[in-house]
Amino acid sequence: MTRRATVTASSAAAARGQAQRGSANDAGLEGVHVGFLLLRDYSMVAFANALETLRMANYISRRGLYRWSVVTPDGEAAIASNGLSLACTGGHEALLDCDLVFVCGGTDVRAAVTETTRRLLRQCAGRGVTLGALCTGAFALASAGVLDGYRCAIHWENLAAIRDEFPKVSFAQEVFIVDRDRITCSGGIAPMHLMLHLVRARHGGRLALEISEQFIVERLRAADDRQRIPQPECIGPGYQHLSEAAELMAANIEEPLPLADVASAINLSLRQLGRLFNRYFSMNPAQYYMNLRLRRARELLMHTSLPVMQITMASGFHSSSHFCKAYRDLFGHPPSDERRRFVKATSTEPTRTSVPDKRAAQVVPVV
Repeated sequence: MTRRATVTASSAAAARGQAQRGSANDAGLEGVHVGFLLLRDYSMVAFANALETLRMANYISRRGLYRWSVVTPDGEAAIASNGLSLACTGGHEALLDCDLVFVCGGTDVRAAVTETTRRLLRQCAGRGVTLGALCTGAFALASAGVLDGYRCAIHWENLAAIRDEFPKVSFAQEVFIVDRDRITCSGGIAPMHLMLHLVRARHGGRLALEISEQFIVERLRAADDRQRIPQPECIGPGYQHLSEAAELMAANIEEPLPLADVASAINLSLRQLGRLFNRYFSMNPAQYYMNLRLRRARELLMHTSLPVMQITMASGFHSSSHFCKAYRDLFGHPPSDERRRFVKATSTEPTRTSVPDKRAAQVVPVV
């Protein structure tokens, strides 16, 4: 029997899980089997939002529409980024039996992805399992080579660092993306909106609406909704122009746009643009743009192994001395110190596995 290509395809295989994996009223009935592969320091809020949406679908429908398995790469309890642990409900074989598997990432995902993780994801892909990712879990899929040729969503904070590393993957700013048999999502509460989207596609809008009412969700986000760049709570004339200017700057880091071009693109004069930034950000547009580029550089220093000189160019600087001075002015230390501190922190962090995986050292960033 050929395994389904997507979660919205034909009915699932007969449930083999225990009653606690789905609805207690319908244990043993058919339902979509969803696996969650929790990486070390995964985001609990992203995982909980996804899982609770499935639980509520079962509760409201009084049917076992979904069942789930929770697995870790090493078989040990999953430790979230908030320090809480969660027991596994099955081993690696449970994922191979799933219709859909989500990798749940969080902080320092690069160090959390081992060769065991990549091998398991390739096995799932080979079995025709639909693969997905929550928060930074897309890094694991890309690292395993199972995202090549797909569009992908990932948390905005990691977008720049991962985009250059995997050129065969099309990373985008959408909140979540369903591209054939790959389903990826940013973090926070976005996984709830993704799951509501999947529930609606499979079981209709009424059930999705009832779930959202139970969780007091006022608006169901669409697949084409974009992640917003963090900004202050701006209320008043010009906010839309400010948002458009900030997004335009963020999209042009490596080759910064002249401020005159930014202003022209949003139908403002340079003076009007300056007034907006001073009013809402308490800085001029040039300062804001510079800080944006430097924060992008800091992200690359902390989450990639790119040489500092390459990061200098990727941040729109043509002089290393200018880059180092600007970086020190904003963060209080040179970029080389940032890299050294991060490498030291990731290389000395104690492992939580019972048997250390020597291959994990291959994915720790190095200078």
